[in-house]
Amino acid sequence: METTAFRAEVRSLVADLVPPGWTGIGDLPEDEAVTFRARAGAAAAERGWVAPMWPAEYSGAGLGPAALIVLVEELTGAGTPFGSDSDAFGISMLGNTMLRWSAPELLRRFLPRIVSGEYVFAHGFSEPEPGPTWRRSRCAPSATVRSGCSTSRSSGRPLRTSRTGCSSSRGRIGTCPRTAGSRCCSSRSTSRASTSGRSATSRARPAFKEVLGDRARTGAGLVVGEVDRGWAVAMTLLGFERGETAIHAPIRFRNELDRLVVLVRERGLDTDPDVRRHRPGRAPPDRLVLRCHGRRTAAALLAGGEPGPEAAPFKLLWSEYHRVVTELALDVLGLDALAPTGRRSANWYQTDDPGAANSVASWTSVYLNARAGTIYAGSSQVQRNIVAELLLGLPKEPRLTA
Repeated sequence: METTAFRAEVRSLVADLVPPGWTGIGDLPEDEAVTFRARAGAAAAERGWVAPMWPAEYSGAGLGPAALIVLVEELTGAGTPFGSDSDAFGISMLGNTMLRWSAPELLRRFLPRIVSGEYVFAHGFSEPEPGPTWRRSRCAPSATVRSGCSTSRSSGRPLRTSRTGCSSSRGRIGTCPRTAGSRCCSSRSTSRASTSGRSATSRARPAFKEVLGDRARTGAGLVVGEVDRGWAVAMTLLGFERGETAIHAPIRFRNELDRLVVLVRERGLDTDPDVRRHRPGRAPPDRLVLRCHGRRTAAALLAGGEPGPEAAPFKLLWSEYHRVVTELALDVLGLDALAPTGRRSANWYQTDDPGAANSVASWTSVYLNARAGTIYAGSSQVQRNIVAELLLGLPKEPRLTA
């Protein structure tokens, strides 16, 4: 589809959806925002735009790279959502990974239901004993046969999950100790072997839970990819986790920087030499670097390239950029940041919604999001090691031996 005509189509949809005086979904009261998200999501799903690059047979639109960039630019720039928070797991991560690794019958079973919202996925990485890596979680074949279907059994404590309370299913990754291989399974979240409890987070939101899933079972037909080759599947999934923000994140950061400029002016600090010499001078160039790097990362992903270590620099750039910008926001707020008032950020991830008020609580909660952003999806230290070792070819760090 010719991009000019497609851009006009997207703008027409936005014009039909938004009320007069629209500044973004962040300007709506919470109940109205929920209603608007549902209406916008239904309109997007009707056109296949919830998973726009997926083939039409899987409820996508089959868009090419250029059209996808237009879609994301227009909807994100207008402050109009076209999916749910859980789409990052079900569509961007698990669904895209399944398209790379799963058989057509599994795709036909899962992908349309993910798009419709019938299947809402959380994701979790587990470990059998205390330690830093989920690669050590155990997942083994089971002789148990139920309803004529063999099963895979996985164990690992704890299984830390995101969006578990809102999900009907989980994606889980574990390793097989007999072969040092791995497997990735899609499983329903109703396993009797699983219990969950709320974990402490920077914002104490119930979306993050610790699930104890010893001897949890899933059908052998639900294993994504080849048995005992789950490590390659896991790397694909992590690549999508780190790379899926490449298109929309720079646009959201641009909107957020505009809000920060307004905040500086509201506080009468736009002529303050200390503020002018501080970090804001660094933000616009960094944002342009993000945009260029994001376009390059997105182009590689959209062209069918495997999202490997090349996604690491972008994740490192945006997370460190966001930390710097939100630290500046707290400097501008001064002592007010110690006793936040007003509406908090509606999001647990990256920026507040476009159109959100410049409340103290909004900026302080986004500040905590930004600190977490340098840790989840691979910490900044891990990303630097990936860049050094896998992209620049530098020697690995020496390891101490007992």
